[in-house]
Amino acid sequence: MGLNDAVEAIPRKTMVLFFLIDTSGSMSGSKIGAVNAAIEEVLPELRDLSASNADAEVKIAVLEFNNVALWITKDNPVKVDDFRWTYLDAVGTTCLGDACRQLNDKLSTKSFMREASGSFAPAIFLLSDGEPTDNFNGGLAALQKNNWFQAAIKVAVAIGDDANKTVLAKFTGSMESVLEVHNTAMLRKMIRFVSVRSSQIASKSVQIKTATQTPTATAAQTAALGAASNVPSAPVSPAPQSPAETGAKQQDLNQQLKEIAAEAVNAGDEEW
Repeated sequence: MGLNDAVEAIPRKTMVLFFLIDTSGSMSGSKIGAVNAAIEEVLPELRDLSASNADAEVKIAVLEFNNVALWITKDNPVKVDDFRWTYLDAVGTTCLGDACRQLNDKLSTKSFMREASGSFAPAIFLLSDGEPTDNFNGGLAALQKNNWFQAAIKVAVAIGDDANKTVLAKFTGSMESVLEVHNTAMLRKMIRFVSVRSSQIASKSVQIKTATQTPTATAAQTAALGAASNVPSAPVSPAPQSPAETGAKQQDLNQQLKEIAAEAVNAGDEEW
């Protein structure tokens, strides 16, 4: 076996992109239609991203929530090459608290994060247009103790004027990572942008120089290295969030979110 064969045999780590999608009744019509179309449209870009990434294979997990939270990817995250989007309908209430509990259960090495070759911290993308109708604070409190959630890149899209941006900021950890959209064109654009960029950033790998190269790492490089490392194997035990694990990547994405949000203000499309 040659050297190239040995390199090709090394398995890539997994990066899971989670979609948490509000399918309550207020999302019916053009809103859920735009979500369905945008996710279907972005899949080829995510497949290209996964194929070209030597470090990470992109997988997708989808959770919808209305009267209850229900996994569309029931057993495991699905390789993006194998994933086929099934259009969602919208009906019922907004049980975001239940969605948090369901996500907490799956963010575990005993469940969705059990890849033997290891996993990068996930990217979590939440879309909602309303106010939670269940015990959101209770569900979020449990989720916030999860190490995988702490280390994840998190983004939320507030769809329309009725979306509670304060709630979404609690989920993501900052208002900077909450985007607001008011029309179908921008919703589709946001979904495509956030899906691709969060996946790219979450699956970044940092090259570690050998001792013979001996350059001194800068503080920024050290932070980036921590952000790209694997998450500890105790996935749900309470642990403080390390800025080195998440800060560099999340800040990178937040800066790009600012730029695309500025474009949205000048989009000029009709509102819902």
